[in-house]
Amino acid sequence: MSKLPKGWIIVRVEDVITLNPRNDCDDSTEVGFVPLQLLGVRFRDHHAFEQRLWAEVKRGYTHFANGDVLLARITPSFENGKAGIARGLPNGLGAGSTEYFVCRPLTGVVIPEYLLAHFKTTRFLIDGEHVMSGASGHKRVPKQYLLNSEFPLAPFNEQKRIVKKLDELLVRLDACRERLDRASRIIKRFRQAVLDAATSGQLTEDWRTEQQALDSDDGIEEELTEFNFRDAACFDSFRFPTSWNISRLGEIAEIAGGITKDSKKQVPTDEELPYLRVANVQRGFLDLSEIKTIRVPQNRVEELLLNRGDILFNEGGDIDKLGRGWVWNGEIERCTFQNHVFRVRLYNKLFEPKFFSWYGNSRGANYFLSVGKQTTNLASINKSLLSALPVVIPPAAEQQEIVRQVELLFAYADRLETHYQDVYAQVEQLVPTLLSKAFRGELVLQNSNDEPASILLERSRAEKALLEAERKTIRAVRPPKQAPKNVMKQLSEYSEALRSAFIATGREANARQLFDQAEFSPEEVVQFYEALRITPEVRTAFERAVEEKPQQ
Repeated sequence: MSKLPKGWIIVRVEDVITLNPRNDCDDSTEVGFVPLQLLGVRFRDHHAFEQRLWAEVKRGYTHFANGDVLLARITPSFENGKAGIARGLPNGLGAGSTEYFVCRPLTGVVIPEYLLAHFKTTRFLIDGEHVMSGASGHKRVPKQYLLNSEFPLAPFNEQKRIVKKLDELLVRLDACRERLDRASRIIKRFRQAVLDAATSGQLTEDWRTEQQALDSDDGIEEELTEFNFRDAACFDSFRFPTSWNISRLGEIAEIAGGITKDSKKQVPTDEELPYLRVANVQRGFLDLSEIKTIRVPQNRVEELLLNRGDILFNEGGDIDKLGRGWVWNGEIERCTFQNHVFRVRLYNKLFEPKFFSWYGNSRGANYFLSVGKQTTNLASINKSLLSALPVVIPPAAEQQEIVRQVELLFAYADRLETHYQDVYAQVEQLVPTLLSKAFRGELVLQNSNDEPASILLERSRAEKALLEAERKTIRAVRPPKQAPKNVMKQLSEYSEALRSAFIATGREANARQLFDQAEFSPEEVVQFYEALRITPEVRTAFERAVEEKPQQ
């Protein structure tokens, strides 16, 4: 690491936090429950929560409070940067997944956002990934990695300036992401609009006019029509030129199902062929990144091989898989297909397979949903239903023109998509760059009047040692089996007592004086510091006292 700015020091995380603290409140207290899926990934994400009673979540979960930093420790949440600050919890208290490390920043030493920024750095995430242990899919970051993780600690006031600057810049990045996301949705809508125009004749309207002008001196106004099939209600207001024919898909093509994957029926002497699964057949393209093989009986090989120009349709599964497909262009030699994929082979070799695949992916979607067999989130079609799909048939020459224009427009959309992805990648790279600059001291100006971080750390260590000594003393002198007198049960009561004592003592940031004035018992040292942390005006007074203390 390069030379640190003046007033900075390298610390370990354990120097500036309390790890996995426990809450103490009445069972009837309302708190916020934050399962792992509700914790965000980005620096400025705010978590949601479920409102629960403390009695329901006090056992078997991690405890936290407003201002604590939550860090996911299990794969893949850790690698994805799932971490955030507990905020807005009912009564300031919460509980959540046991897969959290709960880090409570020491007051006046490190602010939560600065600590969170460290957890978002590329180095912290990569180094943590390398030391994860456990079974595959259940690997976790060791506690000691977190506690021993080193990072540059800036003076307290500079931390505030860094976090403020980070927030200002990340707000702009979030706005940029939103605009880029809108651009992505616009590109998607553009592609769909192209297909709608292509399959309704609008895309080639000028082309047909030119052809009619060549064939006749008289200008004929083109008319539109619609399906007259009884099962075509799902096509709604779909209209197309009267010059186009209509048919059922099974009348213009041979439709066949693929081979069933059954290891018991496979014979070692049968030919082993690559085959397409549902996962390979996407909507408008083929994903050939993973191709499996299957043995095919010799007497069925030829009938099950795919030919260039075959149109593929998925039988179904999840709703998004229903009827989706694309055209086979001979990408793999001697390839077959499984029984959950249908092969459609057009009889007329002048017809354009791409046109009918686009038609099935767009106009056919509502048909497949209306006639397919459906259960919860699942749907399927059979060969008969696919054969009955109503289709439009433009003249062969017009099909060729449609394919030419669609491919031209899609190529334009592809260029836009590539540019969008490049820009988005650059935006995402800005976040680790900003964090890196922040921890090098290059994001904001230093101020020579800031109290050095070394003094903050010394003070925090002294306070932690004093607190530990008090706890040991209390344990040593506590009478056995003697219940403390007048011990308050709810954290809100401790906070109110502390607030009243703060006012009564003239708002002076003196821990011992407040402890006595609020009538805390020796058994309530922990509750005193918990109340101090959740009482804003008192905590602020202590932080201000730390900032204003003269340098030594």
